[in-house]
Amino acid sequence: MSTFIEAWQMVLAPDVLIAILLSAIYGLVVGSLPGLSATMATALLVPVTFYLSPIAAIATIITASAMAIFSGDIPGCLLRIPGTPASAAYTDEAYAMTRKGQPELALGICLWFSALGGVFGTLSLIIMAPLLAEFALSFSTFEYFWLAFLGLMCATVVARSSPVKAIAAMLLGLLIACVGIENPAGTPRFTFGSTDLLGGIEVIPALVGCFAVAEVMRAMSVPEPPQLERRKFGSILAGQWKLTKEYPKQQARGNIVGIIIGVLPGAGADMAAWVSYAMAKRFSKTPEKFGTGHPEGLIEAGASNNASLASGWVPSLLFGIPGDTITAIAIGVLYMKGLNPGPTLFTEKASSMYALYIIFMLGNIIMIPLGIIMIRLATFILRAKRYMIMPVIVLLCAVGSFATGNNLFLVITVAAFGVVGYLMEKNGFPVAALVLGIVMGSMVEQHFITSLIKSDGSLLPFFARPVSAVLAAITIGLMVWPLAVWLYKKRPQGRAAAI
Repeated sequence: MSTFIEAWQMVLAPDVLIAILLSAIYGLVVGSLPGLSATMATALLVPVTFYLSPIAAIATIITASAMAIFSGDIPGCLLRIPGTPASAAYTDEAYAMTRKGQPELALGICLWFSALGGVFGTLSLIIMAPLLAEFALSFSTFEYFWLAFLGLMCATVVARSSPVKAIAAMLLGLLIACVGIENPAGTPRFTFGSTDLLGGIEVIPALVGCFAVAEVMRAMSVPEPPQLERRKFGSILAGQWKLTKEYPKQQARGNIVGIIIGVLPGAGADMAAWVSYAMAKRFSKTPEKFGTGHPEGLIEAGASNNASLASGWVPSLLFGIPGDTITAIAIGVLYMKGLNPGPTLFTEKASSMYALYIIFMLGNIIMIPLGIIMIRLATFILRAKRYMIMPVIVLLCAVGSFATGNNLFLVITVAAFGVVGYLMEKNGFPVAALVLGIVMGSMVEQHFITSLIKSDGSLLPFFARPVSAVLAAITIGLMVWPLAVWLYKKRPQGRAAAI
């Protein structure tokens, strides 16, 4: 109880409350602008966190990401342009409801069930994380190596693009993580005589470049979205309680799918939304109504994408393995603030963990009143011209990256990774897999080398311990899965040709 009281004292500190409020407003505005993702909103906040206390810094990341995921539904409903990738799965459904003269109902569903999904996701974090932390305390470097490797493989399997392209992107991220002298041997690698590269590629500037600058380049390469006509909305939450009682199975299924996908490294809210919308249509008694403005798919997918946000923090807090691109950024902030991810975080910094749970709950509760205000202001926000917004974002990226280390090379890093991220997305290579490789490259190498030293160069101990053997089997299975699928698809064609 004393730990819980201490956590409330942390959260109720003036700087934390101000951080929650301002980041909530910021997340709502950025998420509602077409072309600006929740990941970009989070990445732009990182330089600000340098000047905040640890709890306030984490609060900004949590609150802004949750708000941005919801507010991405607003332009999707009103303009048929998803504000964030997580909204793309059900944009057509929401827009069809708007065409039927029910924009209030569509936006109310997105708001209400996003908040409920976020609460259920937080409950899963509260329940799962401490139980897994106790189990993880018995892990050695062998288990951590396979776990980190498993995280890399999961990112390639759940990628919507070709598994081969996902693996290529992940390997590029691992190669980038090798740059510098921060390796077990202390040997300069891929520095090409540059002193700026001796410290390696900084993760935060790379993330800001991949997500923020690349998003700006992508937004400027497509036509300006149509302006929204000014209109007054009726009651936003009218009828939501009736829908809550009418579709309990869809809510439960969306929450469960979101929680499961959130725990998978590299998956994220957009994957959860797509899977849940597809499941809603597959198990619906009236699948023919989907695409005509039917609430069933909106409810399930809206609950799922926000539920995945909180559960994505489980592998991040326990093992330092990002559940999605947002938690990949959050891991950098955690390390920067001395809250190093790992099972001991739940024993040594228990009050900070309780504070994190409280912030998640508060963020999803205040989403409802602030979301209603945001919906009513949407006609003003969505009229903002792209040529006015994008230069400000680029300026923030440059100033923020320079502030992280007072080094001009970091600005060059941001620009370079912006180009890399843009070209990768344009050619179908998932940036999330690249980021996962950069974030986890040093972890995989460190645990692998440490394990080899402990085993005197033998590989047998990697498979000798029970948990390590299970993780190894799953990881190797995921590695050969793309090859097995490819061979299976080729087999019938070979027989047909022979006949």
